[in-house]
Amino acid sequence: MSIRPKIAVLVFPGSNDDRDAAWALGALGAEPELVWHAEEELPQETGAVVLPGGFSYGDYLRCGAIARFAPVLDAVRSFAADGGPVLGICNGFQILCEAGLLPGVLRRNRDLEFVCRDVSLRVERDDTPFTARCEPGQELTIPVKHGEGSWYADAELYAELDAAGQLVLRYAEDCNGSVGDVAGVCNEGRNVFGLMPHPEHAVDPLLGSGDGALLLAALVEAARARVLAPA
Repeated sequence: MSIRPKIAVLVFPGSNDDRDAAWALGALGAEPELVWHAEEELPQETGAVVLPGGFSYGDYLRCGAIARFAPVLDAVRSFAADGGPVLGICNGFQILCEAGLLPGVLRRNRDLEFVCRDVSLRVERDDTPFTARCEPGQELTIPVKHGEGSWYADAELYAELDAAGQLVLRYAEDCNGSVGDVAGVCNEGRNVFGLMPHPEHAVDPLLGSGDGALLLAALVEAARARVLAPA
């Protein structure tokens, strides 16, 4: 029987999808552990980290602008620098951008409206720990629910990221005004990934789609491989 790798799910004041993410990861073979934002270290033998959706610190100033100073973020930075897989979902994506772990910024949606619906996404890359179960060009159906999910990078940065293969997911149809219809980006090392859609809400066809499980199951596999890797 495969081991259940430990995945740390961070919890900030205002997080509201932490339990959903933990449930989905547990259903896909992981051992999720909720980690409060004030902790200075990640649990021993952590195989991956997830920053969930919600409204950390009430989204005051900017989404994720306060959460980036949380003590646990220093541990996440060290984990990522060591090659550990880190996933940011919605507010988690915003936090990773504010913390400098991912490129670009998230701004108010184009029409200044909250968007909450299923969207179609196109997979651009399969060479990340998060999209390893997908194929380039594959379309996924995953819900979004955000008011500040319009990803932005200036023309120079966008061209650099596109050339480097860091633009991992795109909306098949623009839903928020993101530059290049970008829905998810990764860092240069491909071990930190953020996306606005919520894969934890699409892990069972009874929920409308099971496509989110492709991303989360790939993360579980990456976490397992990290835990089992020789020291």
